Amino acid sequence: MSLDASTSQWERLLLNLGAWQGSFSRFSPQGVLQEDTPTLVTLEGLNENQTIRQTIQLFSLATGELVQNKVLEYSSLSRSTLFFADGAFSQGSMQFAPFSEFGAELGFIQSDRRLRLVQLFDKDGHFSRLTLIREHRQHTPKTERPPLSVEMLLGNWQGTAITLYPDWRTPEGYVTSLQVHREGNLLRQQLTTPQWELVSTGEIAGSIVRFQQGHYPIQLLLLPDGASSNTPLTIPKGEPFFLEAGWLIAKNLRQRMIRRYDAKGGWVSLTLVTERKVEA
Repeated sequence: MSLDASTSQWERLLLNLGAWQGSFSRFSPQGVLQEDTPTLVTLEGLNENQTIRQTIQLFSLATGELVQNKVLEYSSLSRSTLFFADGAFSQGSMQFAPFSEFGAELGFIQSDRRLRLVQLFDKDGHFSRLTLIREHRQHTPKTERPPLSVEMLLGNWQGTAITLYPDWRTPEGYVTSLQVHREGNLLRQQLTTPQWELVSTGEIAGSIVRFQQGHYPIQLLLLPDGASSNTPLTIPKGEPFFLEAGWLIAKNLRQRMIRRYDAKGGWVSLTLVTERKVEA
């Protein structure tokens, strides 16, 4: 397994250069679509790519008129952001604290497609808003996966995981095995790595799977374009927790990104799992 530490964080950011056409789709905590806004996000390299200019344009769904134009320029990356070798990334809160908003963005990139999820929690730590961002490079075909279903997840998935750390220590890599099967309205998962094994059971309710048997309730939302969002319903106090996004890139290829926090609410790691279905 190659951890590919030869590229810098900045070089990995540059893989996202270009004009990305798409939409910001805002969902309720129950996965109900509330608002859909056409967008154009442009990342342009300046000064021989030493500086990035990011332009975020929002358009009216009804008229197509430009309603918001935001321009950012930066020449360094925040400590709250980490990139993987393929250009996938996450940025978000370094620390969960009571009475403050909390959240993260988890983003995937595959050729001329990007998929990003923004998961937000209110000042009481309750999951409050989800934004799904689906993008394709301007002037390339707009191809989208079907909405994710439980049936698409069933089977045996073999994968590799890369974990990055915000303190810049050496990345870690390991193999994974995920078995997913359904029994009536229950979804059973068994995740195995060389270090540990996790078995979980969730109750299926339409496009929501609720996991109740752990230290705190977790909700998996099945979303358009093969996307999924996996979060606590409420950030637990004194317990480690994670935020996860998934993307079914192809029928037998899925990526998951996990942003982990410790029992004190501090960000400790970011993991990208790339897994392939080996049997249905």
